[in-house]
Amino acid sequence: MNEPLLQIELPGIPKIKSGKVREVFDLGDSLLFVASDRISAFDCVMPNGIPRKGEVLTRISHFWFEQTSSFQPNHLLCKAGEPLPTQLQPFADQLERRSMIVKKAQPLAIECVVRGYVAGSGWKDYQKTGAICGINLPPGLKESSELPEPIFTPATKAETGHDENISFEEAVQVVGKDIAEQARTASLKLYNFARDYARQRGIIIADTKFEFGIFEGQLLLIDEVLTPDSSRFWPADQYEPGRSQPSFDKQFVRDYLETLDWDKQPPAPALPENVVAKTQEKYFEAYQRLTGHSL
Repeated sequence: MNEPLLQIELPGIPKIKSGKVREVFDLGDSLLFVASDRISAFDCVMPNGIPRKGEVLTRISHFWFEQTSSFQPNHLLCKAGEPLPTQLQPFADQLERRSMIVKKAQPLAIECVVRGYVAGSGWKDYQKTGAICGINLPPGLKESSELPEPIFTPATKAETGHDENISFEEAVQVVGKDIAEQARTASLKLYNFARDYARQRGIIIADTKFEFGIFEGQLLLIDEVLTPDSSRFWPADQYEPGRSQPSFDKQFVRDYLETLDWDKQPPAPALPENVVAKTQEKYFEAYQRLTGHSL
């Protein structure tokens, strides 16, 4: 198995942000997004990563950007597979297949979450209140039940810790009524398109998180799109309401960590080889099912 790429430094190219997975560099009139192979769970980054995970995330994002560009403008400046600009050629080994050159959009200060099923924090919210983010739902739904129709449930952006679910009215206070309504409409349209597409390929997209930004007055889809990191992907042939579902993301990592005597505070423990291998297999399978191509 290849060694995971955990740290990305490009001498002479200023780095302006380092997230749990992505590094963002300033190219002057554009930005460079690079997805590392880091993996996080319970808001902690593991000391070892998942080889080629960043490549999977980037390729899936490029795939969805291409699929949705006819109805939703996005921030891409280069298509997947186009040669790197001259200034980045010396770093090709690090950047190939895991980078995006994008417009300098101003990100919205909210996460745009769409839920089609009752899961995660939505299931906890529903059990307590019969609603998710203030949206009342029918009584009697089980864990993982499909909702009558997808709902838009925005969240705040947390630099550390968990994002916090907010109501649509609170989102309006953060970004303004016009932008909030545009983001809600775009998010639901994107989710409905992707849900129908993925279902034909054996994947249920239970929920997902979109990022939008403003560039020259236009709302653009930005960052990563409909990946196993930003979405809850379930295998359709194993779907059964009334329980949590197997998934295509960090399930093996979380399941392993739950067996440890670890307080879910840094430093995180290293992942054993079998957990790394199983997790990589799931990321690869998600890519293959969605795109029809193997890595």
